[in-house]
Amino acid sequence: MPRQSISFTSPNNNWLKAQVESEEYCSKSEVVNDLIRKARARQDEVDLIRAKLIKSEQSGFSDRSRGDILAKSKEGLQANGEL
Repeated sequence: MPRQSISFTSPNNNWLKAQVESEEYCSKSEVVNDLIRKARARQDEVDLIRAKLIKSEQSGFSDRSRGDILAKSKEGLQANGEL
């Protein structure tokens, strides 16, 4: 595993120490890696939402009614077992 040397502000270092002292994590490295994993997962969600928004914008306007759109959305969710 690659090693890095990084510096922390005093408040961040104290917070990291507290996480380890609480026995939530075994080391500061474990805390940092967990934070990075969470940030990456959040970024994946943002990227997915952004892609859906772009796709929606590119699809243009619809002449269907709001009720028709909602019904079609529910059908899709039911078909995928999400609703």
